[in-house]
Amino acid sequence: MRDLVCTLGGMTEYATSEDGTQIAFDRIGDGPHVMIYVAGATQHRAGDTFTLRVAELLGAEFTTLTFDRRGRGESGDTLPYSIDREIDDIAALVAEAGGSAMLFGHSSGAVLALDAVARDIGISKAALYEAPLMTESGAPPAEDGYLISLTKRLADGDRGGAVELFMQLTGMPNEAITGMREGPWWPALEAVAPTLAYDGTVMADAQSQPWGVHWAAVTIPILVMNGDQSHAIMGPAAEKLSAVLPNAKHVVLAGQTHEPRPEVLAPLLADFFRD
Repeated sequence: MRDLVCTLGGMTEYATSEDGTQIAFDRIGDGPHVMIYVAGATQHRAGDTFTLRVAELLGAEFTTLTFDRRGRGESGDTLPYSIDREIDDIAALVAEAGGSAMLFGHSSGAVLALDAVARDIGISKAALYEAPLMTESGAPPAEDGYLISLTKRLADGDRGGAVELFMQLTGMPNEAITGMREGPWWPALEAVAPTLAYDGTVMADAQSQPWGVHWAAVTIPILVMNGDQSHAIMGPAAEKLSAVLPNAKHVVLAGQTHEPRPEVLAPLLADFFRD
């Protein structure tokens, strides 16, 4: 019998990825439509009230699977890291869903979600919120300056420095980072710091070539979203991404930031996935 552990979203279950890694997930709701949530950098199920609220608002029509990406929370990890292994994790969850599911990816999780769709693992639709894409001619992961610096700090055991580097990349002012260091959530951020390299790899790989080439295999319906009160890069990224994907729709959420209100997001997801 599968071990079950009580979490914020319910009872933890475990899916086994291709390399044997155990991926922890919650199953919220019991509706006929299955949506898998792919989180962005640092996020995992412990204390994740945002995803829980979105799942609750989707109501009886949907079953939502929320999971800890490898190396975070209650999920295991197997080195060396590769994007294919993260896609294998999502494939294992699709198998748990019965062989077919829909994806909702947030931030860098939206980029990973598109990579999963491109590999044809049983995804029928995908919704993306604010994939933080900036270029189509960046350095590949092995030559990416941010990844090189991040990897060095992690190798030196400086998890706090790795988190700081990530926050600087997102545009957070140094005084705000200093305040975060003194806050109660800092140890949790340091705990998942090694996985920042995973998100960095996903992002660098996607931005090292034209997006239309990178995701040429993506032909299923895609909902691309951004908030009009978010970071400056998000609107142009969403517009361009929706233009290069052949079956994409672009929606701008009025008054929303990089973390949209669940009450605004959930109805859009329901309408898109229901059709």
